[in-house]
Amino acid sequence: MVMRKYLLAAVLCLGAGALGAPTLSHAAGIDIDIDVAPPVARVEVVPPPRVGFVWDAGHWEWRDHAHVWVPGGWIPERRGWHWVPSHWEQRGPHWHFVHGHWAR
Repeated sequence: MVMRKYLLAAVLCLGAGALGAPTLSHAAGIDIDIDVAPPVARVEVVPPPRVGFVWDAGHWEWRDHAHVWVPGGWIPERRGWHWVPSHWEQRGPHWHFVHGHWAR
């Protein structure tokens, strides 16, 4: 089963590269580089703080050749770490998706 996942990832990478589509690079997540800028972030009403949780802000994801809004939500905190929300970074003419992650 694991071998199938790697084979599928390899086939998708090759196919995406040949078509000029977003590229997939590692099994832990999917790296996305596209030529379409994300829309302006939506304004979200952040609920009052919850003990033991941090707010993960909503963000745009690239799905089926379009940006799709993913609403924010609570995630369990990690003491001594801070949450870096998912976001897009412009890299030259391309836009790169950075997955939300914990940082020290």
